[in-house]
Amino acid sequence: MREAHDFCGLFGIVGDPDAVIKTYHGLYSLQHRGQESAGIVASDGTSFNVHKGMGLVADVFSRATLERLKAPMAIGHVRYSTTGSSTPQNAQPLVAEGAIGPIAVAHNGNLVNSGRLHAELEAHGSIFQTTVDSEIILHLIAHPDNQGRPDAIARALRRISGAFSLLFLTRDGVVAARDPNGFRPLCLGRVGAAWVVASETCAFDLIKAEYVRDVEPGEIVHITRAGLRSERFVPAAETRPSMCVFEHVYFARPDSRVFGDTVHLVRMRLGAQLAVEHPVDADLVMAVPDSGNSAAMGFAARSGIPYEQGFIRNHYVGRTFIQPTQGARDSEVEIKLNIVRDVVKGKRVVVVDDSIVRGTTARSRVKALRGCGVREVHLRVSCPPLRHPCFYGIDFPDPRQLIANGRSVAEIRDFLGLDSLGYLSIDGMLTAARAAPPEHFCTACYSGKYPVKVEDGTRKEIFER
Repeated sequence: MREAHDFCGLFGIVGDPDAVIKTYHGLYSLQHRGQESAGIVASDGTSFNVHKGMGLVADVFSRATLERLKAPMAIGHVRYSTTGSSTPQNAQPLVAEGAIGPIAVAHNGNLVNSGRLHAELEAHGSIFQTTVDSEIILHLIAHPDNQGRPDAIARALRRISGAFSLLFLTRDGVVAARDPNGFRPLCLGRVGAAWVVASETCAFDLIKAEYVRDVEPGEIVHITRAGLRSERFVPAAETRPSMCVFEHVYFARPDSRVFGDTVHLVRMRLGAQLAVEHPVDADLVMAVPDSGNSAAMGFAARSGIPYEQGFIRNHYVGRTFIQPTQGARDSEVEIKLNIVRDVVKGKRVVVVDDSIVRGTTARSRVKALRGCGVREVHLRVSCPPLRHPCFYGIDFPDPRQLIANGRSVAEIRDFLGLDSLGYLSIDGMLTAARAAPPEHFCTACYSGKYPVKVEDGTRKEIFER
């Protein structure tokens, strides 16, 4: 029941002779955040070496390639396209000659004023090589007004709006930045004498790095061989935390620490609250793996209904939502999950899933369960109905694609062929994330309340000719 699209994963490191190998391992840990392309840019402080390609991290990089890139500092990126098509020229990190010398950028998020900025820059002579909004940031840094200015990055970041966790590679080191709302996660760590930065802490675990802290909303962190220096491009008093709660619901890996909370434990609490809000008399609780596992465990523990593995996932099939076309997604739906017939036959089952986006996958799964002799199917969803488009980095910007847009819960239940359907409330969802107050989370896709104004023309293909 996986029809939402993710965005990207970032990793960077300074001061390690094996920086490139560690970046490769970090990207491998972040593969769930994007499977369309991967790239690494490395530097010895003088020259930049770049390798990017379409596909998975393990397919893009070979041992020989990693050896060629060998350098003491690097940044890497895994991508799912949320602005710009899935093509080699749009693979990141992007590299350019800037006002402060050669610079590379890796971006997680979406700019909501990109259309206006792109038009302004083109009118003043900028020539764009890609169709991604991330390139706008490089052109802003390279603007003639920034020539020779040490604050060129900060000046550029004050011009952009929306969701952006960013890594830059310069001759001096890595620069990490996070938008004033903190939509997307970005965290700092240490491994030996080296500093590392990544989208999620699971990328630290594989390289035995220690989590230190998050990059704060509105903060720029300069990481050089001399150490770490912090500055703000937006004063702390003017930031408005609006962290994406969908990271906890679905996107992040359960073993990551995101926005101050361990994701698995948040999802357990989501499931427990779901059992309180929508109890049901049933024989077993089963998850839609993998992102529904933790919530299903929480539901089972709170309800007292036994937890069973009713679905078995084929782990050699990528996340369905990652595929760039609906046709590719549909073809994988049939082979991704298999039903354990002897577990579910004749039973009243509670199926726990993290979300329903378009509903086509959920409907096919319910039909398959009925075909296996399931007596009753009760679907419980560990977030509220997705009724509104996201413009901050999740690829469902068209509300017409959302099953909950314009439909009641009863209508969705009937469309999916369920005996009952229960969604978690917004308040119930927000109580599960305990490290930050509820008002520090973005719930726009559920509530329609957008913390940052979205300018007209924001869509995935905005810069396609």
